[in-house]
Parts: sequence; C-alpha cells; structure tokens
Amino acid sequence: MMNSVIDLITVLIIFLFVLALTYYVTRWIAGYQKTKTSQGNLAVTEAIRVSNNQYIQIVRAGTDKYLVVGVSKEQMTLLTTLTADELKELPRPVEHTSGIGQNFSDILEEFKRKHGK
Repeated sequence: MMNSVIDLITVLIIFLFVLALTYYVTRWIAGYQKTKTSQGNLAVTEAIRVSNNQYIQIVRAGTDKYLVVGVSKEQMTLLTTLTADELKELPRPVEHTSGIGQNFSDILEEFKRKHGK
C-alpha cells in the first residue's frame, strides 16, 4: 500500500515537472521567434481575414515602403504598394459594437423592436 502511494506521488511530481518545463520552453521559443522576426526588414503591420484561409496583409518592407498582399493557402499575390505617407492617409475601419457588456434582456428588447415581435 505504501509503495503505491509513493509511486503515485513520484509520478505526480514528474508530471508537474514536465508540465512546468513545457510551459517555460514554449514561452522561451515564442520570445526567441518574436525577436528574430522583428529584427528583419520585413514585418506584417496589419492583417484582415477575408475568408477561410485568405487574408489581406500590409507588409512593411524596409523603412518606408509597404506592400499590400493577398495571402491564401496556395499563393501570395501583390495587390499594390504604398508609401508611409499613403498608409497614414487611408481611412480606418469603423468599429462595430459587439454587444459585449449589454444585458441579454436589453439585446432581446432591441431585437423585438426591430423585428416587430
């Protein structure tokens, strides 16, 4: 009986050690990759999802040139190039309210008013 309890505690300690080691190694690798990608001449400044596995991205190339590219699973297409001044002139998208923080009853009442039920 005592051997089983000791074996269980040993297995739990080893499991917790492996779990902690995995956590810290994952954080270290993520930090390493982040510094590696941010030191280069290319960086993705913005990305928007168009559909499943399709994105439009603005990629900074150098210091003042920006490439707008369409990215999908199979290919990457250059849409246009922008300078830093042109990028600042682009209008920002309008933020939509998602209803987070509202009561369900308020959302339901608004739905009833709009649809007349």
